Amino acid sequence: MAILSYNEIVQKTVIEYEGQPYKVLSSHVFRMQQRKPVNQTKLQHLVSGKVTEISFHQNESVPEADIETMPAIYLYTNKGESWFAELGNPKNRFSFPEEVVHEKVQWLVQNSPVECIVFKEKPITLEIPIKMDLKVTDAPPAVKGDTATGGNKLVTLESGATILTPLFINPGDVLRINTETGDYVERVSKS
Repeated sequence: MAILSYNEIVQKTVIEYEGQPYKVLSSHVFRMQQRKPVNQTKLQHLVSGKVTEISFHQNESVPEADIETMPAIYLYTNKGESWFAELGNPKNRFSFPEEVVHEKVQWLVQNSPVECIVFKEKPITLEIPIKMDLKVTDAPPAVKGDTATGGNKLVTLESGATILTPLFINPGDVLRINTETGDYVERVSKS
């Protein structure tokens, strides 16, 4: 495990701070007048997603987090738990509390591939593709003259998520969704 000095704590590295895994979102090394340099960082906790600002001083160092990724598939969500299995090893099942992974799970259908982030041999969070293609299961019909509202309607996707789309979207259409913003990107195929 590498030990990072204060100026090596840079964007995209994952560090262990106070025993917890954090992703470095930004870092800025500067010195104020006659003082020693400081690295001002924004860290995102890999489990809770909370962002914290921490300054590391010249004499400080932190270990790089021992993070691994494990390919997995989404199984189902039931009674507040979202269940997954390691790809190629279906006996290795694990779950996350639904409220922790809801932002990601809402875009998943059964057997969707995910990347599981493992810290100290324990699954801690998920990574899903930024863009996913999902089928529309329910869409209200477009009403003529309904474009005054900007021409959007709420449709339901096969994963159960609801999103705003243009009026021309129909049930059975396959849509590309940006999973980070929850926005409609484009229609991939018509029903």
